[in-house]
Amino acid sequence: MPEGDTLARIAAGLRPHLTGRTVTAARAPVPGPRVERVVGATITEVVAIGKNLLIRLDNGLELRTHLRMRGTWHRYRPGEPWRRAPGRAVLVLEVPGAVAVCFDAPVVELFETRTEAIHPSLGRLGPDLLAVDVDVDEARRRLRDPARAGTEIGVALLDQRALAGIGNVVKSETLFIERVDPFARVAVIDDPALDRLIATARRILVESAALRRGPERVTTLDPATRRPLAPEPLWVYRRAGRPCRRCGTLIRAAQQGADLPRTTYWCPQCQDSGR
Repeated sequence: MPEGDTLARIAAGLRPHLTGRTVTAARAPVPGPRVERVVGATITEVVAIGKNLLIRLDNGLELRTHLRMRGTWHRYRPGEPWRRAPGRAVLVLEVPGAVAVCFDAPVVELFETRTEAIHPSLGRLGPDLLAVDVDVDEARRRLRDPARAGTEIGVALLDQRALAGIGNVVKSETLFIERVDPFARVAVIDDPALDRLIATARRILVESAALRRGPERVTTLDPATRRPLAPEPLWVYRRAGRPCRRCGTLIRAAQQGADLPRTTYWCPQCQDSGR
């Protein structure tokens, strides 16, 4: 599933081609949202919040896409051939000089911008770690919610209601860098450690968004040199069975989480998991 830095990159790529331009055509598969209601309106903002891409218009409407595992956005010149089959398009927006196409996303919504605060998904999001003014205290408070006390930290970091933007790659990389056992319960992790996790996840997201050259690439910088790791860009993610870059112990992988199990990668020596 694309993480917050992916969405930030997509928003940055679409923004100069959409913002300030009037929608001349819009379509989505049937059944679907009545996106033709945005035709004639001017796009005022293209923003990423957590893992959501939002396109706001001057007629008070707003489009939201969530890419989940397979979705992506492309931008084309008018008349340019698409790189994916037209049947995979779930939203097409045409403006003067550009065509923006969202492929394969399972979530496409149209709603009034004024209702964003009570939107069933957006209204429940925790602080966006890519926001300039991210509220770290609020993120810690949400992680400290008594309902999460017994939750494994590797699961809690993925809960977008606690803090928005972290996905499976950043989760595994953050926990490794901070030497935290992914299976430790939130209740046993002290506030300074939580703050370090939040700060490191935010740093990875911000730096990765700036470094990336493609929608699927994530890079973790070496905290000591501030340069990408070489020859591979990650510490532990998808490195199960290979030596830890710090200690040489073999990296392990296991499914974590009940509702939506995700694979966690960790070093049993550096992160002292005891597993």
